[in-house]
Amino acid sequence: MSASKALTAAPTARRADGTDPYAWLQNRDTDEVLDYLKAENAWQEQQLATEKDLRESLFQEIKGRILETDLSLPSPWGPFLYYTRTTEGDEYARHYRCPRPADDSQQVDESREELLLDPNVLANGGFFSLGTFSISPDHQRLAYSLDTSGEEVYQLYVKELASGEVRSLPFEDCDGSMTWANDSQTLFFGELDDTHRPGKLYRHQLGEEGAELVFDEPDGRFFLHCYRSSSERQLIVLLNSKTTSEAWVLDAEHPQDRFVCLAPRVEGHEYFPDHGQVDGVWSWLIRSNQDGINFALYQAAEQPSAVPTRADWQTLIAHDEAVMLEGVSLNAQALSLSLREGGLPIIEVRPQGLPAYRVQLPDAAYSLYVQDSLEFNSDKIRLRYQSLNRPAQVRQLTLATGEQQVLKETPVLGPFDADAYVSQRLWATAPDGTQVPISLVVKRELLGQATPLYLYGYGAYGESLDPWFSHARLSLLDRGVAFAIAHVRGGGELGEAWYRNGKQEHKQHTFDDFIACAEHLIAQGLTHSEQLVISGGSAGGLLIGAVLNQRPELFKAAIAEVPFVDVLNTMLNPDLPLTVTEYDEWGNPAEPEVYARIKAYAPYENVSAQAYPAMLVIAGYNDSRVQYWEAAKWVAKLRTHKTDDNLLLLKTELGAGHGGMSGRYQGLRDVALEYGFIFKVLKLA
Repeated sequence: MSASKALTAAPTARRADGTDPYAWLQNRDTDEVLDYLKAENAWQEQQLATEKDLRESLFQEIKGRILETDLSLPSPWGPFLYYTRTTEGDEYARHYRCPRPADDSQQVDESREELLLDPNVLANGGFFSLGTFSISPDHQRLAYSLDTSGEEVYQLYVKELASGEVRSLPFEDCDGSMTWANDSQTLFFGELDDTHRPGKLYRHQLGEEGAELVFDEPDGRFFLHCYRSSSERQLIVLLNSKTTSEAWVLDAEHPQDRFVCLAPRVEGHEYFPDHGQVDGVWSWLIRSNQDGINFALYQAAEQPSAVPTRADWQTLIAHDEAVMLEGVSLNAQALSLSLREGGLPIIEVRPQGLPAYRVQLPDAAYSLYVQDSLEFNSDKIRLRYQSLNRPAQVRQLTLATGEQQVLKETPVLGPFDADAYVSQRLWATAPDGTQVPISLVVKRELLGQATPLYLYGYGAYGESLDPWFSHARLSLLDRGVAFAIAHVRGGGELGEAWYRNGKQEHKQHTFDDFIACAEHLIAQGLTHSEQLVISGGSAGGLLIGAVLNQRPELFKAAIAEVPFVDVLNTMLNPDLPLTVTEYDEWGNPAEPEVYARIKAYAPYENVSAQAYPAMLVIAGYNDSRVQYWEAAKWVAKLRTHKTDDNLLLLKTELGAGHGGMSGRYQGLRDVALEYGFIFKVLKLA
């Protein structure tokens, strides 16, 4: 079929013989597949052609709110301030540094600044993703990695900052990670296996051609990750699956030595180590679930000639059934705990020798995390804070006193008043009686009225969808469209138990919760089914696909981005990227009861002869996490089964991966496309 001339009807994919009639769409790079995807792209553009001017208007409107030329908040490290600068018209921010002022202020000296990396030149108009950007401990070199296809396979580079000389390291199939030892000559990097899993770690000495294999993790469930400790004194290799972890450590001053295991893996035991000081004693700080699913914190004093064993771990912060310990940030003067309680993120600071306190914040529902713990000896950290109606702020926290200072707030150009929008936390009741939180934002004058509403969900891997601000979303809110997030089980918003109750044999809870949130919003008079648009991406696309099969009449339209909708066939193929490690999340369908369970909700398998809402489906041809054919097969099957004439559109980004197009302006055009679709379906344009 040709995509160059106008189509008189939606493309129809060929139905082949066999149990999966659209499996042929998995034949990557064949003419038949590419022709079909291009025809679908042409159909999508043709169907939204009447919104072309609206989309351009939305793009300019959204772009007009963003400060296109801006300087990031400089981060002090050693003798320099490091920062980025965006410039109007450029897709990517440039990376700079300048000498650190003698008064320790954060004032950039432009006359002495040094350009470290310009992604706009490196991208050359194509796809571009910067993996690692890592300055050596002596500040003489920059290690960085680039993905120019969207496949998440990286080329490694080292730049000599004094001369500007750039060397491409002669290694392939790299995961993009690069970790310096303290000699500023030794780099550790990860390699991907045939399933796109980072499972090998190599040690490379600058000036030498080859690299030494340090780790080779044979278990396909385990990912390998190497990082520097907060103290900068240790290197840590973390091997972790969805349920189990194991860490190996090495003195960063002696990178040629062997890594030593901190605690051998035990199925079900997850632990995450860091290295710092407690009351002046160099210690290992280990966040572990050995005493309960919400994790506790343990201390093991550093020993002069040996790594402490698990028997040496002493409880520093006990397990709490009501509070999830999500993370720990270490400074010489304090521990900063990232907690989750009642569905909200909380930062609790424990300064050494002083009482503990919790950071106080102005909103009822928000996003909060430690953005930068700065240098280990710093007496301050930086927090990133935002809510649905409040732009992101970087707040500096003085650890000893709790004093906060807003260092930077993301500007919104043009007319904007945060108080013109109302942010709320609502609770829906799931069929089993569970209370499910909803975050909602709407224009103040529309509060309590039935309005068009955009409902977003994810619900997997224990990830938390804390409320976030969006410049683009204002284009919805200002046109009378409310926005809500359904914090369904499978996510991590209410702790580890919330996650576990939405995975494996409990996965139906995720879908039930989302449906309950939609029904609650309708029952409260905040919207109607004819005004309700739903959206989700990746595993959230699986959520969208499942609820469309189960309750299609509840929604007017749906957007599914890189949707994991062919979950059963994918999980049956262990040779595909990341499948084996996903068994802990979804189960292994080689087991009959797991097969039946996944088949019962898998979006692709459960497409049936019924009416579906209008749908826009987005895929990335180079996506290594959710293959492009999942969306293509799903749309092909929907076309032959659905009984309505509602819009069904598929857009495949032929030069992008899991995250879509890479440039900031390209990303805004993608948002404008989605909003144009919404306004067309809801007849708001």
